[in-house]
Amino acid sequence: MRGLFIVSRSGLDRASRSARAIHSRHVERRSYDRGMRIAPSIHRIGDNPMVNAYLVEDAGEVTVIDAGMPGYYDDIPRELAAMGRGIQDVRALILTHGHSDHLGFAERLRHDRDIRALIHELDAPLALGTATEGAKPMGPVRLGPLLGFLWFGLREGGLRNPPRLQTAATFADGATLDVPGAPRVVHLPGHTAGSAALHVPGADALFIGDALATYAVTNGARGPHIAPFTADRAQALASLDRLQGLEARWVLPGHGEAWTEGVAAAVARARESESAAAR
Repeated sequence: MRGLFIVSRSGLDRASRSARAIHSRHVERRSYDRGMRIAPSIHRIGDNPMVNAYLVEDAGEVTVIDAGMPGYYDDIPRELAAMGRGIQDVRALILTHGHSDHLGFAERLRHDRDIRALIHELDAPLALGTATEGAKPMGPVRLGPLLGFLWFGLREGGLRNPPRLQTAATFADGATLDVPGAPRVVHLPGHTAGSAALHVPGADALFIGDALATYAVTNGARGPHIAPFTADRAQALASLDRLQGLEARWVLPGHGEAWTEGVAAAVARARESESAAAR
C-alpha cells in the first residue's frame, strides 16, 4: 500500500418528534431493504442517513467506510448478511476524517475483530485522541433539525465521545489503498485538516465524507453543500476543485442521501449554496 504508515498510541420531547419525523420521511423513500442497499456492492449501515457508514464489497471481501455512531455496531452483522457476507469477510475500516460522529464503532471493530483502521495522516491525531480541534462553526441553525440530530445521537450512543482508536494506519493524498475496492485517496482539507474522499471506480462510487453533505444536521437543508462543523469553509470550497474530472455514479456523503447526478453537479450545487449563504 502506497503511503501507509502505522501510528499509535425539557427539549428532548421536541427533539424526539423531530427525529421521528425525519426518520419517517426516509422510511417513505426507501426502495430497497430498509433503505440500506445502495448498489449490489454498496450497503449503508444503519437505517437513517442522518449519519452514514458504508460497506463496500469486492471479490467476496469487505471494506467499512466510516464508523458512524457507536450504536451502529450491532447492525453490521445483519447488513453483511444482506450482502451475502459475514464479519469474517471484513478486511479494513477507513475513516474519511477524525470527527466523533465518524469514529462511532471504530475502536470496537478494530479491537474485537482485529480489523485494521486507516485514516489520513493529518487526522490521525484526532482519531487517536492525541490532539483536539478548536471550536467548529455550526453555520445556520434551526432548532428542530438540530434537536433531532441530538436526539438521534443520544439514541445511538453518539453524544458521549466514542473510544478513540488505539492504533491506526495512515495514508496520504493520491494513495491507492490495498483493501477491498482499492479506493484512491483524494485529500480535501477544510472540514478537517485530513478530510479525504475515497474513489472506488469498481463500485462507481465516491465516498466523500463531510467534504460535502446532502443533509445539514444543524438546519435540515438538503442537497449538496459544505457540511456544518467545517473548520475552514473557504478551504473546503477550494478543495472541491480537486474533484475536477472525477466521475462516479454514486456520491456518498457522511450525512444525507446518496447523490446520483454526478460529481461535477454536486460540486456546482455546493458552490451555489455557499454563494447564496454569503449574500
